[in-house]
Amino acid sequence: MRSLRRLYRGDRRGRRAAARAPAFGRAAQSVTIRPARSDDALALRRLAALDSAEVPPGALLVAEVSGELWAAITVASATAVADPFRPTAELVRLLHLRAEQLRRADERPVERAGRGRLVPGWGRRAPSA
Repeated sequence: MRSLRRLYRGDRRGRRAAARAPAFGRAAQSVTIRPARSDDALALRRLAALDSAEVPPGALLVAEVSGELWAAITVASATAVADPFRPTAELVRLLHLRAEQLRRADERPVERAGRGRLVPGWGRRAPSA
């Protein structure tokens, strides 16, 4: 609160402190949604401990902000863990959307080669032999 008062009074130190404060909305921070890897185990345990939860079992998707894990979700059950001290609500929504995309892709039937394949350029099914 004190640094905000300095900022509004025009104090240089307050402006510098506000410039150093992390903000999720800044363009300099990059967000990456990716599958969890084995080297994420320690960061996932830390994240789960912050959220007072266990690391969910199964395949996980993680949300990284500037190289740091902020949230994770299971693909199968959509169980999420997130850092409660950071603005993670939008990240968890993105993770839910991506997990839903992956679940739908797994449910789609795969056509066998040669059957039901489309003829290039025609948009019609190839005649069966």
